[in-house]
Amino acid sequence: MVERVLDVYEVRGSSPLPPTLRLASLSQCKHWARRSVSFEPEAFRAEWPEIIEGLQFMESEKTIYEDNDLLVINKPAGMNSDDFPKRVHRLDKDTSGILLIAKNDQALEFFQKEFKERKVEKKYTALVVGNLKNEKGMIETLIGRSPNDRRKQKAYLSNDPKAEGKRAAITEYKVLQRFENHTPGDNFLPKDQNYDLIEVEPKTGRKHQIRTHLAYLNHPIAGDKLYGFKNQSCPKNLKRQFLHAGYLKINLPSGEIKEFKSSLPGELNKVLEELKI
Repeated sequence: MVERVLDVYEVRGSSPLPPTLRLASLSQCKHWARRSVSFEPEAFRAEWPEIIEGLQFMESEKTIYEDNDLLVINKPAGMNSDDFPKRVHRLDKDTSGILLIAKNDQALEFFQKEFKERKVEKKYTALVVGNLKNEKGMIETLIGRSPNDRRKQKAYLSNDPKAEGKRAAITEYKVLQRFENHTPGDNFLPKDQNYDLIEVEPKTGRKHQIRTHLAYLNHPIAGDKLYGFKNQSCPKNLKRQFLHAGYLKINLPSGEIKEFKSSLPGELNKVLEELKI
């Protein structure tokens, strides 16, 4: 008898697995979610073959690294980081990429201290609306909850009367590629239909920091429904915010330094290919 804990929102005959099929520790077949299913493997395979296929895919593709203290997964967009007990940090639901999960309380304390002391190096890839003025730069503000929309964060300058109690936030960025669309005859389209692919390195870890800071520059992340502007253009086939956590470097409890990398998902590469046409 095998026991796995699954989060399955929809299973109908041979319909595709929903993207919310989630696992936390693949090697130990553990996941904390809505229901636990005990089954004989072959019987379960016959009844729900799509789930078995999904489990095999997750096991082969989504685990980046695992040892006795740490599990590193390649989180897909649509997965909620908060579903994982002992997650070391968090990615927004519609952000994909590297997510660290501690496997015991001692490891959790160690890794969270590394983050708190800013010893962790993180890099993201983002596509922003419009072309940034500078090829690289640093955004330094205070960040706090938006008074107009409690779902959002807002950037404040230090001399703002409403900045009291807000937390310092620093983000560095550099442009990797510019997409400047134009029509025959060089009659350029509106600036908000141009895009920049950028590398973003948050030096602090505030909630929604990258999304908040890029919106503050008036260049929100493409596809960001919360921080994007009204009637903001969106690249063809982009179904979520174009933000991917692709690099992370951290110290392990053993003293070893580990670097983890995650390639841009195929769906986002497809968006970039469309922009090049």
